[in-house]
Amino acid sequence: MRKAHAPTATQGTGEQLSFLPPPPFCPSWPTRNTLADRALGMFMNGDMLDHPDFENSTQSWRLGAVVFTLRALGWPIETIEIPSPTEQSPDRVIALYHLDAKFTAQALAMNGRATHAG
Repeated sequence: MRKAHAPTATQGTGEQLSFLPPPPFCPSWPTRNTLADRALGMFMNGDMLDHPDFENSTQSWRLGAVVFTLRALGWPIETIEIPSPTEQSPDRVIALYHLDAKFTAQALAMNGRATHAG
C-alpha cells in the first residue's frame, strides 16, 4: 500500500487546475449599512486594509470575519501576507486585504447595487 504524498504549498489552491476558466464574476452585494458594506466600499475605493486600518475606520476589529462574508458573497478579496515579526513571535504575519480594480470596474458595469441584498 502506498502512502499519500505529503501536502505541498500548492495543494488545495487550485493551481493544478489553472487551465480551467475562472468562475464568472457575479457577486451579491452585502446588506446596506453593515460592516461588510462599509468594507466593500473601502475596497471599491481602492483601499488596502489591515486590521488596524479597519478598526480605526469602523471601531470593529472583525475585518477577517467581514472578508470571509464578502468572499462568501462572491467578492474575490485578495490577501497579501506581510511578515511582521515581534520579539515574542518572530514568525508573525499580518494580512493586508484588497480588491483588484478590475473587479470594481466590473461590479460598477453590472449596474452597481441592482443586486444589493437587504
